[in-house]
Amino acid sequence: MSGNILAIDQGMTSTRSIVFDQAMKVVATGQKEFAQHYPASGWVEHDPEDLWQSVLSTCRYALAAVKLGASDIAAIGITNQRETAVIWDKESGKPIYNAIVWQDRRAPAEEARAGEEILAKDRAAARSLFLGHEDRVPARQREGRAQTRRARRSSSAPSTAS
Repeated sequence: MSGNILAIDQGMTSTRSIVFDQAMKVVATGQKEFAQHYPASGWVEHDPEDLWQSVLSTCRYALAAVKLGASDIAAIGITNQRETAVIWDKESGKPIYNAIVWQDRRAPAEEARAGEEILAKDRAAARSLFLGHEDRVPARQREGRAQTRRARRSSSAPSTAS
């Protein structure tokens, strides 16, 4: 195995593969564009198979350009496009839907609503804990706090052993 490095840049509109030699000099590149899909207003998707095929073809192209094989690569680095997500079937290994691209706008309203609900619950819990509203705290939590306070007092009490 040699010290060549293969970098894969999976971008928004194309994939680029770059081979670096041991001196970190670029010795070969391959690039392939792929389609973006807009099935509805604000939706942005990629076909996962297009993404995979673009990675395979650009890696193969770059390696072939400098007559290298997989055994000539010491490491692979990958960069991709933010929070793009693909869900794969556990059994088949095939994607069950298109990749949802980070620019997609179908989820933010629901995420914001869910975030506000979580914050509201957290604020209520914080008020209960820090402002002494013990009546809002379950008895089990109140007893746990009391035990903690007793343990702290007993561990900070001066020792009487001589």
